[in-house]
Amino acid sequence: MRLLAVWLINALALLALPYLLPSIHVASFTTALGVAVVLGLINAVIRPILLLLTLPVTLLTLGLFIFVINGLMFLLAARLLDGFVVDGFIAGVIGSTLYSVISWMLTRLLLNSPQERGPRLRTITPKDLE
Repeated sequence: MRLLAVWLINALALLALPYLLPSIHVASFTTALGVAVVLGLINAVIRPILLLLTLPVTLLTLGLFIFVINGLMFLLAARLLDGFVVDGFIAGVIGSTLYSVISWMLTRLLLNSPQERGPRLRTITPKDLE
């Protein structure tokens, strides 16, 4: 059930991108669902291999090269699916970063239980001071 919810949240994050970044286009909600699946598969299969192969460059750039890899994965998803268009490499890097932030925020907001959100402040009553 959680996997389905995360999938829908990622699709919603993809639908929000064209409003924030005009160089990214998503045709419909079904396209966003497909892109969410393809991005999940790309990030599960191809991304770890690329991270391992580019480890020296990633260490040399203090981890900033991961933004390049994320942008390339975003562009790859755009090439594989019709209805999802990323206008360039910079748009891919910025779009993948925004997508990550939006999906993280929505997942945190919608799926975490109150216990996972951290302790809440408790009001001290006069009975507590006795």
